[in-house]
Amino acid sequence: MRALSPLRLLLLSLFAVLLSGCGYNQIQQKDESVKAGWSEVLNQYQRRADLIPNLVNTVKGYAAHEQQVLTDVTEARAKVGQINVNADDAASLQQFQQAQGELSSALSRLMVVTENYPNLKADQSFLGLQTQLEGTENRITVARGRYIQTVQDYNTYIRSFPQNLIAMMFGYQQKPNFTVENERQIQQAPAVDFGQPAAPSATPQPPQPSPQPAN
Repeated sequence: MRALSPLRLLLLSLFAVLLSGCGYNQIQQKDESVKAGWSEVLNQYQRRADLIPNLVNTVKGYAAHEQQVLTDVTEARAKVGQINVNADDAASLQQFQQAQGELSSALSRLMVVTENYPNLKADQSFLGLQTQLEGTENRITVARGRYIQTVQDYNTYIRSFPQNLIAMMFGYQQKPNFTVENERQIQQAPAVDFGQPAAPSATPQPPQPSPQPAN
């Protein structure tokens, strides 16, 4: 193999310095941060999905006739598992977050139903699953929030001069993010706290008879 001439080596060295100075290395670092953040989001969603079969089976043991709610959770989980999400594709990410939102809603309805079964709420297996689900929902919220910030940082960086020139040269494009309309879901996990039962509604009092006038 023929050795590179001193002039070519010099040109390559200058080119490398220019790339580094224009943000090429930083683009790589930020791109890897986005990938790591997305992996953590998927990891936490998968953690929740793994809890659901045991949760459904435990609830079914006490509330088998709540079939519609149990079916909704199972079907929503199955739908999530069928999505092959690509975080770099806006339509794919939208489909993914919609399916995850439907699963969150189904889980919330399931948790409301369990309020009607004191024996279920005292079951140790259910209590353990409840604690794990609470922790997982919080982790999902944190992971999504960090991912949003990481993508925003990456997108802002590659749009700024002179990094935008390097990004165009090497084909780096803006990445899609979780949509604005989902911000409330991102900030507030589904309620899974059974510590405070709903206050009973006040029982209406029968009307009192009017006093009769004295004769």
